Amino acid sequence: MSDKKLTWQQLANMIDHTNLKQYVPNEAFEKLCDEAKQYGFKTVAINCATTEFCYGQLKDTPVLVDSAVGFPLGQSTLETKVFETEDAIRKGAGEIDYVANLVELKNKNYDYIRREMDGIIEMCRKYQVTSKVIFENCYLTEDEIVKMAEIALEIGIDFIKTSTGFGEYGAKAEHVRLMKSVVGDKLKVKAAGGIRDVQTALAMIDAGASRIGTSSGIRIVEDYKKMTEE
Repeated sequence: MSDKKLTWQQLANMIDHTNLKQYVPNEAFEKLCDEAKQYGFKTVAINCATTEFCYGQLKDTPVLVDSAVGFPLGQSTLETKVFETEDAIRKGAGEIDYVANLVELKNKNYDYIRREMDGIIEMCRKYQVTSKVIFENCYLTEDEIVKMAEIALEIGIDFIKTSTGFGEYGAKAEHVRLMKSVVGDKLKVKAAGGIRDVQTALAMIDAGASRIGTSSGIRIVEDYKKMTEE
């Protein structure tokens, strides 16, 4: 997608406005929600514990709460992740980003990966909530990325996502292209981690991402406005 085809409002609505820090007060999340409403970001992406607070800030607005499940390591049990998913949804989450169990992927225990994904998707579908699985590509081979994408395509999750932003590195355009090459238009791709400027965001979109996770959404949108006004 060329940047010339996007308005700044459309770009903003592709952004999950993110604060996943574990050491900030509610004032920071209130600010995050106010910014999301002002710019028209798609969601605020936060840890589950802050879901209810952020939902209270965003209720009756188009901005959704995007809660992270099994974050950031993905090493809680399947049953725990499913419970955490439902708990977040009941507290106001409109989207769920869960971290896959990479130990089981490395063990080639693909049945577990399928059951984990299916359990979370089933819960999201029950409440009509968008589901995303985080691959954490920095720890995966290309073959493992492809295998995860194939399972996601088989199970039918809404989004496959590059990274938590807490790994050794974040999103790479080549990984977005690889993920998109597997799922085509049947699933969407979210790029997240290390996306701090408009050039990087647009590169991810050009590679096939339809959602961007970033804590730099305001800077990206403001710089995009300047680019498109010239």
